[in-house]
Amino acid sequence: MEFFKTDKTYDFMGKAKYFMTLSLILVLSSWALLAFKGLNFGIDFAGGTIVQVRYDKPVQIEKIREALKKNPIFKEASVTYFGSDREVIIRIKSSTKELKKDIGDLVREVLKGTGNFEIRRVDMVGPKVGGELREKGIQATLIALVAILLYVSFRFEWRFALASVFALIHDASIALGAISLFNIPVNLDVLAAILTLLGYSLNDTIIVFDRIREGIIENTKLNDLDQIINDSITKTLSRTTLTSLTTFFVVLTLYLFGGEIIRSFSFTLLIGIIVGTYSSIFIAAPMLKILGFNLEEYRKKLAQKRKREQEKERMRAMYEQGMV
Repeated sequence: MEFFKTDKTYDFMGKAKYFMTLSLILVLSSWALLAFKGLNFGIDFAGGTIVQVRYDKPVQIEKIREALKKNPIFKEASVTYFGSDREVIIRIKSSTKELKKDIGDLVREVLKGTGNFEIRRVDMVGPKVGGELREKGIQATLIALVAILLYVSFRFEWRFALASVFALIHDASIALGAISLFNIPVNLDVLAAILTLLGYSLNDTIIVFDRIREGIIENTKLNDLDQIINDSITKTLSRTTLTSLTTFFVVLTLYLFGGEIIRSFSFTLLIGIIVGTYSSIFIAAPMLKILGFNLEEYRKKLAQKRKREQEKERMRAMYEQGMV
């Protein structure tokens, strides 16, 4: 299926400076949000307690808040609807000695008179465990970036690797900025979504880079890097669009109908799919030129690599024929 004309080459590099400027603005804005507003860490990373309560009829949050204030344990608790006006989430930021008691029994006792309800879920994470999870999450992300850098350097060339890592930092920054802007709770699901979007974005970028490498090898007489990049991206455009739209609509369905439990996860993936597709086309490839990628040097390296492979093959053939 072709969404774009295959006989026409689109001038992506000619508009690269505009897209790079837009991306710079988005990344800096995201960093500013993270610096001044920060992230809304859930109990997975900040520690605390979550109690999910479901009523048989719609309930007013103010009524629940007034009832909770009667007990000092819930004095600073936050109450929000969870999917509908019959279900609420009670969040307590810190774990205290009092919470060693059955928190479900305490909630039942405090909320008597607010209606018929049931306790559907109680999650507790200590601040020490939350800090360890946050630290491990940062380590996992950094390890993923280093592994990507090494893999792309081995498969292509170090400038390809740096370009792909810059694109991934771009994607993660904008995704985290959106999470901060919309006050999405950051938990293990969001971390999983961040790592997933890094893999998704890298996959798109590798496909574009692979096409660029093919263009460099096939068009030996073409020494215009901009033209090779434009041709390569144009050839992958229909595939990228089809894949991205298919994935986008699947994740959008999860976001709209999957419920509150996976809303943070699906929101992060939605942002990641949009930004990851954008960066693989408009950021990763132009970064090659910014990093000083040289066509002649790269072709020489490829020629030397082919020569070494041919020599190894010749030696292997001679060994098999008993000539060595």
